Amino acid sequence: MSHTVTGQTPGRPTGSERKRGIFGRIWLFIRQVVGELKKVVTPSRRELVNYVLVVLVFVAFMMVLISLLDLGFGQLAIWLFGNGNQPQ
Repeated sequence: MSHTVTGQTPGRPTGSERKRGIFGRIWLFIRQVVGELKKVVTPSRRELVNYVLVVLVFVAFMMVLISLLDLGFGQLAIWLFGNGNQPQ
């Protein structure tokens, strides 16, 4: 992280700051990505199983909820607009 001096406003770089070329910016980006990837902690097997189960339960719940809403709105549409049969 960088620290800014109070009273300084963000804006265009001053003459004292070094401008980077395209390759310098790409290299800076790659170094920052590698630095962030070093901070990543892989979960243990137990944590991974827990995360997978939580996701599966959530997805199953959402499937049921959306299916019930779809069924309800479908029945509502049939009730409002009829089923297409014309009386004779």
